Amino acid sequence: MLELLWSFKSVLVAVALFSGVINILALSGSIYMLQVYDRVLPSQSVPTLIGLSILLTGLYIVSGGLDFVRARIMVRLGNRVDAELSPRVFRAVQQLPLKTQSAGDGMQPMRDLDAIRNFMSGLGLPAMLDLPWIPIYLLFVYLLHPVLALVALIGALFLIALTLLTEYRSSAPMKYAAAAGSLRLSLAETVRRNAETIQAMGITASLAKRYDAVNRAYLEHQLAAADATGGIGNATKVVRLLLQSAVLGLGAYFVIQNELSPGAIIAASISVSRALSPIETAIAHWKGFVSARLAARRLNDLLYNTAEIDRPGVALPAPTKSLQAEQLVVAGPGQREPIIRNVSFTIEAGDALGVIGPSGSGKSTLARTLVGVWQAINPQGAVRLDGATLDQWNETALGRHIGYMPQDVELFPGTIAENIGRFDSEAPSDAIVAAATAAGSHDMIVRLPEGYQTRIGEGGRTLSGGERQRVALARALYGEPFLVVLDEPNANLDAPGDAALTEAVLSVRRRGGVAVVIAHRPSALAAINKVLVLANGQTRGFGPKEEVLRNVLQPVGPQPQQVPAEITGRVVIEKKDIA
Repeated sequence: MLELLWSFKSVLVAVALFSGVINILALSGSIYMLQVYDRVLPSQSVPTLIGLSILLTGLYIVSGGLDFVRARIMVRLGNRVDAELSPRVFRAVQQLPLKTQSAGDGMQPMRDLDAIRNFMSGLGLPAMLDLPWIPIYLLFVYLLHPVLALVALIGALFLIALTLLTEYRSSAPMKYAAAAGSLRLSLAETVRRNAETIQAMGITASLAKRYDAVNRAYLEHQLAAADATGGIGNATKVVRLLLQSAVLGLGAYFVIQNELSPGAIIAASISVSRALSPIETAIAHWKGFVSARLAARRLNDLLYNTAEIDRPGVALPAPTKSLQAEQLVVAGPGQREPIIRNVSFTIEAGDALGVIGPSGSGKSTLARTLVGVWQAINPQGAVRLDGATLDQWNETALGRHIGYMPQDVELFPGTIAENIGRFDSEAPSDAIVAAATAAGSHDMIVRLPEGYQTRIGEGGRTLSGGERQRVALARALYGEPFLVVLDEPNANLDAPGDAALTEAVLSVRRRGGVAVVIAHRPSALAAINKVLVLANGQTRGFGPKEEVLRNVLQPVGPQPQQVPAEITGRVVIEKKDIA
């Protein structure tokens, strides 16, 4: 963050110079009153009064113009910072679930960026730029009378102490409020996305109670922060008014003692007010400052933890030969306990691998690892395409060689064509249609009211579960990627859908690609020629389909209608539900 602000140092220097000129010009009012009371009134010179008034008007216009320009610069600087950080923050928001288990809603980085931009565009930062000019006003008051300057100095130090107290009392509540606010929004988003389940199962009241508890915690922290800044801010106003009155009272005493002129009383009062105004403004906007500072710290940590590793500049050729998994030990994001351990296999071009095993055996974890979403936690673990590890490609280049259909299908707001074409604005229509045809989805799509231009809405809710899966399958096949990984691809498919899936896997094999199919139903194994069996995160069998299934699925019970089989090492699988 500091490096980014330093890149705008020329702008910040210009703003600081503007602030200096504005603060110097702010002495115009004090000097004007001094001249009016001490020179114009005794001389009763109207031309002098007119001349001074014209000069003061010009100086005020210049000061107002500079203040206007400074404000516009700060707004644009805030927007520039946002524009520079937005792509990185957006990327970090996408990467965060892959690296850590966040307790919030995941949108906190976006709100942090808004907090930084709003602070830089508001009155808080200009007030802080005015703080270094306080000694100039105190020096002016000192020239009028040292005692008045001493009173003003004591008042300034007292206000600075209040500022430090504001910092001490508001930092923790603001930090806790941000965390509670993130949890509150996370729960609200979860409720919104699962509205049908909540309504059907009658758990609205229970979730409402939970939301109410989280919301109360959020409000309590917000209230504590507001009380800290608001109460001290009011005290600041009282102190400033008392100081102004003290300066007027002392000034009157010194006039009686013939140590000060009447005009100097007004000039000193205006200068003291101006000297203390930046402190008061800073305290009033301290909540925004604390929010921006906490946001900057969180963004620094986030961008550091999600920073991309520089990829080599050499573009590798498209893979055409093999997929290798070497000694994979993989844990979930932010976890240390491995889900899969020492999984290794190799499949060649034209192969299709079916991965079977009980629930929790690590099948979906393996799928995520093969496509580079999760990483092996052991140095020896690697996924290779034609011998090259996945990290030798940059993300965009690698994505062209991979098709992935996750277990929980998620489509994005837009048209069906945009989803299949992976939102590439230059995706050719023939490639989109070819992918849909390969997935057996073309006929289904053209029967929709607007065909490929049908807008599917958030999550694809305008489509049925089977239709979503078939569009997602077409997206995975778009561009004829070498590696196609399908996680439970037939979970919501009917018989025609199963047939289309089988044909899609066969088409990958015929064009020399490799397919990996996570199978929970036997029909998903129709087009595969090799099988990998997982149990407890470890390999229990790998090889040709018939050989592995013959060795793994052995009857252990007398019931003819259910033919259970025992996978080596305590795992039981039924033929009717290979899971």
